[in-house]
Amino acid sequence: MGCVFGRELVSLRGLPAEAEYGLSSVFYYIFAAVFFLIPVSLVAAELATGWPEKGGVFRWVGEAFGPQWAFLAMFMLFTEVSVWFPTALTFGAVSLAFIGPDQTWDQALSANKFFVLAIVLAIYWLATFIAFRGVGAFSKVSKWGGMIGTIIPAIILIVLGFSYLGSGEPVHIELKWADVIPDFTNFSNIVLAASIFLFYAGMEMNAIHVKELDNASKSYPMAIAVASIGTVAIFILGTLAIGFVIPQADINLTQSLLVAYYDIFHWAGIGFLAPIMAICLAIGVLAGIVTWVAGPSSGLLTVAKAGYLPRFWQYTNKHDMATHIMFLQAGIVTVLSILFVVMPSVQATYQILSQLTVILYLVMYLLMFAAAIYLRFSQPNRPRPYSIPGGRGGMFLVAGIGFIGSLIAFIFSFIPPGQIAVGSPTAYVLILIALTIFFVILPFIIYANRKPHWKDEDSDFAPFTWELENTHPGLPNDSDTHTPHLTEKHFHWLHKKKSEHKGAQS
Repeated sequence: MGCVFGRELVSLRGLPAEAEYGLSSVFYYIFAAVFFLIPVSLVAAELATGWPEKGGVFRWVGEAFGPQWAFLAMFMLFTEVSVWFPTALTFGAVSLAFIGPDQTWDQALSANKFFVLAIVLAIYWLATFIAFRGVGAFSKVSKWGGMIGTIIPAIILIVLGFSYLGSGEPVHIELKWADVIPDFTNFSNIVLAASIFLFYAGMEMNAIHVKELDNASKSYPMAIAVASIGTVAIFILGTLAIGFVIPQADINLTQSLLVAYYDIFHWAGIGFLAPIMAICLAIGVLAGIVTWVAGPSSGLLTVAKAGYLPRFWQYTNKHDMATHIMFLQAGIVTVLSILFVVMPSVQATYQILSQLTVILYLVMYLLMFAAAIYLRFSQPNRPRPYSIPGGRGGMFLVAGIGFIGSLIAFIFSFIPPGQIAVGSPTAYVLILIALTIFFVILPFIIYANRKPHWKDEDSDFAPFTWELENTHPGLPNDSDTHTPHLTEKHFHWLHKKKSEHKGAQS
């Protein structure tokens, strides 16, 4: 069925945040899988097969609520990735700091704001220029970087971590069943768990593979179940492995994964491998960044050519890469990275940008879940090769669970975490609220000021089905014509009109 993992599903950098919770992290991982991972996978599969044309979440939300809300969803995807880059790159910078022979010196270097800033910007701009070379240039980097920097380190962490547990060495997690259920009496202590939702983000991008399956109604849910169980197991085991060797009070969001490898390698008598592992993790970061520099910018380019951004942002180089959009993204990353020398600590900046990433991504998911429910009512007869079973009730249950789970995580993301010093809690909350409002309002301003000449005449972006059928997204539509048939008619008509126009000019 192709890749079943999203962006964060193959990243180890967030494990220390969940190791803060010890055995109760098991509860949070399972909760997020049930209330987010599985609903996203199933809902996106129905949307992707019902409306398979270009656009992804932009098309799905636009079919339900119109283009202005669709543009908000796409803008949230582009923006959250831009905000995510500094946090992912911080992990890369910390990894590079740990290639030295002295752990004390390595930890001090990884906490140095100017070192982190320099590495973040250097890696990001390097990844951007690699991505300028086109898909062929970064596909190999992504493939081998993911294996070297994520898959192999994950296996090593889990195997050595549980070998440490089995050796009888003292561990720093209380292994009692009663500790699986978290303490919900203090909301500030469960804020970090909201970031688990970001671990599972990106599953909607795999929904296109459902069209490749035989008997998708049965095989796709089974594939999702297997992928979900495997993903949750990897995260749980990796998180516990860190907790076995590092006391909860000593966990640092940016350093603890590297410290865990250092400690466990020395316990196993192979301490010389610790710097090598740090290099591997840094390679994994570079691979992920190169891939994601190009991905969302390409999606935004498609939307831009459909008439939603000025012609300046539609420019592509000879490799068909959206260089102007990618430069804009690099500018956003640079500005946000400078926060590292403004905030009280590297860890505080890491946390605020991580939470902002979660908030913006969840705005997109809230729109996606709402769109899926609404389309079951507004376009009930639209052919869907894969459909969530149970009719409207089934969709309302699955998408409703996803919506509620996302909303809970969205609200919690604004609460300062009790485990981390973030400076002034008031300033922390105000920064998050101000940035969220800014990034949500901006796409509406752009949309309100769009111009007819922004649309590229050669754009192959298909109109929404309600446009093709001369109706409105707010009105029920009983049409049972599959979208590709409508699109084929439209492009045939459009080609005919262009030919007539050229003939009249000649």
